[in-house]
Amino acid sequence: MKASQETSLVLYFQVHQPYRLQPFSYFDIGQKGAPDYFDEEENKRILQRVAEKCYLPTTAILQRLCEEHEGRFRCAFSISGTALSQFESWSPETLQAFRALAATGCVEFLTETSHHSLTVLENEGEFLAQVAGHSERIERLFGQRPTSFRNTELITSNRIAQLAEEAGYSAILMEGADQLLEGRSAHRVYSPVGTGKIRALLRSYRLSDDIAFRFSDRNWPDWPLSTERFASWLDALPGEDECVGLFMDFETFGEHQWEETGILRFLAELPAAALASGRFRFRTPAQVVEKHKPGPELNIPSPVSWADAERDLTAWLDNSMQQAAHSTLFELLKLVELNGASGEAQFLETWRRLSTSDHFYYMCTKFFSDGDVHKYFSPFATPHDAYITWMNVAQDFRRRLTAAPLPV
Repeated sequence: MKASQETSLVLYFQVHQPYRLQPFSYFDIGQKGAPDYFDEEENKRILQRVAEKCYLPTTAILQRLCEEHEGRFRCAFSISGTALSQFESWSPETLQAFRALAATGCVEFLTETSHHSLTVLENEGEFLAQVAGHSERIERLFGQRPTSFRNTELITSNRIAQLAEEAGYSAILMEGADQLLEGRSAHRVYSPVGTGKIRALLRSYRLSDDIAFRFSDRNWPDWPLSTERFASWLDALPGEDECVGLFMDFETFGEHQWEETGILRFLAELPAAALASGRFRFRTPAQVVEKHKPGPELNIPSPVSWADAERDLTAWLDNSMQQAAHSTLFELLKLVELNGASGEAQFLETWRRLSTSDHFYYMCTKFFSDGDVHKYFSPFATPHDAYITWMNVAQDFRRRLTAAPLPV
C-alpha cells in the first residue's frame, strides 16, 4: 500500500450534561406537592462547577490555538441538547465561548440525539426526530448545518449508519473496536455495510485513552505524559495511516482530570508538537470526508459503543433493572404520543429527559474493569437506588399522562 504523504488528526470532543433526578420515593408517587423530577439546584451546581473548571478555561485554550496556528489547528465538538439547555439557563458565558469557537472557522459542530438517548434501539422515528431537532438547534446557535453525525456514546451499527446516511450525513464517528476490525487498522476511513456515501471515522482508543484516562495515573509506566512523547507515538504510526481519531469527553480537561495534573498545559502544547514533523494535519470530520475516498467495507452487525472494556451496550442494558426501566420508558412514549395533540408539549420534553442514557448507566452493576468509572459518574449510592428513583418517577409520570385529557 502506498504511504500517504500526510495523516489527518481528528480531535473530537463530546460535551454532555444530563438532567439528574431528585430523590423521589414510592410515597411521592401520585401525591400533590411531590418534588419535581429533576434536581434543578444540583444540576445548576454541577454545570457551573464544570464550566469553571473545564468549559471556560479549555475553550479559551482552543480559541488561542485556532488563532495562533492560523487554520492549521482544527477540532470538532458534539454538544448534547441537554447540555445546551443548561448553558442557556445557568452558564450563558459558556455558550458564548462555544459560539466564539464556531466563529473562528476552525471548529466543526456535529449533531447527535438531542437528549443523548438510546432511542435508535427501539424507535427510529423518535430517534430521527431528536436528530433533526438537534441539527436545527446547532445551525441556529453556531451558524453551521451539521454534515457529520455521532450517536449517543458512539453507538453505531450498520443500521444506524444507514439511518444517518438517509438523514443526509456524510460522516459518522464510531469506536475503533477490535472485534470489528479483526486486525485491520482503526486509522482508515471505512464504509459501513449497506451504505453508499457515508464514511465511518474511527476512534483510536489506545491513543485517545492515553489522554482521557491514563494521563494522570501515576501507576502508568508512561506517566507523566509529555506532548513530545505523545507526538513520537504519532510519528511511529505506519505511513499509510489515513487519519487518527482522538475522540474524548471534553470534561477530560479540568473536570475528570484536574488542571493540577498538567492536562490543560498538555492540550495547549499538543498542536505544535503534533505538527512539528510535517506529517500531520488537523482536520475536522467534514474535511476528512472531502480528502479521502470511501474506504473498505466495515461490517457492524450489532451495535458497538465507546463504553467500557466490552465496547457494546452492556453499560446501559445489561442487567434486569436496566432492561425493565428501558422497557418502561418506551411504554411511556406510547402514552406521550397519545397526548401529543393536547398541547402538553412538556410531556415529550419530560420523557426525553428521562430517556437520557445516563439514567441507565447509573443502574449498571459492573464492578470489575469498569466499576470504578460507573461509580464516579453516578449521583446515587448504589445502582439499585438509581433504578428505584427512576422507576418511581416513571410511575408518577405514567399517572400524569393517563390523567391528562386526551385530544378530541
